Amino acid sequence: MSPTIDINDLGLDRGAHLLIKRALRSVAVGERIGVRGSNAELAVHLPAWCRAQGHSLTPAEGEATWWIVRGSVEEGRWRDAERAGEANPSHVGAVVNSPKATWGLAARGATVEAGGPPFQFALAEKDALWAEEAAHLYQQALTAQWNPDDAIDWSASFELPNEIEDAVVQVMTYLIENENAALLMPARFLGQVHPHFREVMQLLAIQIADEARHVEVFTRRALLKRERMGLSTLGGQASLKTLFDESEFAVASFLLSVLGEGTFVALLRFLQAHAPDPVTRQIAKLTARDEARHVAFGMAHLQYQLKHDGDLKVRLAAAVEHRYTALAQTSGLNEEVFDSLVLLAAGEFSSNAIAAGFDKVQALKAEMAEGRELRLSRLGFRDGEATRLAHLHTRNFM
Repeated sequence: MSPTIDINDLGLDRGAHLLIKRALRSVAVGERIGVRGSNAELAVHLPAWCRAQGHSLTPAEGEATWWIVRGSVEEGRWRDAERAGEANPSHVGAVVNSPKATWGLAARGATVEAGGPPFQFALAEKDALWAEEAAHLYQQALTAQWNPDDAIDWSASFELPNEIEDAVVQVMTYLIENENAALLMPARFLGQVHPHFREVMQLLAIQIADEARHVEVFTRRALLKRERMGLSTLGGQASLKTLFDESEFAVASFLLSVLGEGTFVALLRFLQAHAPDPVTRQIAKLTARDEARHVAFGMAHLQYQLKHDGDLKVRLAAAVEHRYTALAQTSGLNEEVFDSLVLLAAGEFSSNAIAAGFDKVQALKAEMAEGRELRLSRLGFRDGEATRLAHLHTRNFM
């Protein structure tokens, strides 16, 4: 006996089709369902809807007003559809190596109707951007987000000598231009990532948000007691330009995250230890935590790609060497930033304090180089090569 549904006075213009479609799914193609309803417009709307959906309609007597015979149009529509991987990245084969351009913007794991327009994404190969830890790092990033208004006590009471406050402003100015680069570089690549690699796309997006927040807090600290920023030098801009010009995602990630932001983590921890006021120390602590996560993604991505790209290590080394050559005639870290760091570490204008501050900055530079060398070793560079490349990194830190 064919099933019959009563839609009462509900019209197709108010959702009756949902009840009819549900009933049709309960029968096979070629079988029928009965529909009974009292809506005055049903006699006009139902035949039109059935024609559009590929079903046949005949009048009925008795319990039903119409018989609808299920057509095959819908089945044909999905005949060549494809499953775009699996949503859960932990499932075997969930993230495919080369997602199709015709999967477009579909969610990973969705069934994609055939015949869709191709979307051209430059970063559409798993080997070129994936990281096994991507999902974990994204969840970690979500839980670690912070609001500058709540996380930092901007009302903390302090007064610094003019020279010390000027040094803080100069360091903040330097940090802002470097964070501008760290924001814009992943932003440039984000739109090139195939959405199939959802976790990488999300990580880049949240990294951009992190950097935007860093620019905000460094700016607010610089202007907390002053009305003007410090100096931006030719050498600093030239260093960032060589970073900004890198067009390959893996190499850019290497230069920015593994070498640059890795170096900046040490700088921010230095400021956390030696900054003369509580606001700057709070800012340094929070931003260092974010930057360490950016470094972790850069390392995870490169470790994955190095397993599949035998020439990548050569390209990474060449990028460091090319950058060193391009910056050979520049002054490196500007004098104002170096002197400001010495002064912050010294804490006062006395010969003994300045000497101690100078030694602390030199120790910081050595710590930075050691950190770069360690990360290079973890990427598979041999000890001598890791040491050489670590010391070729830009003197501007980023």
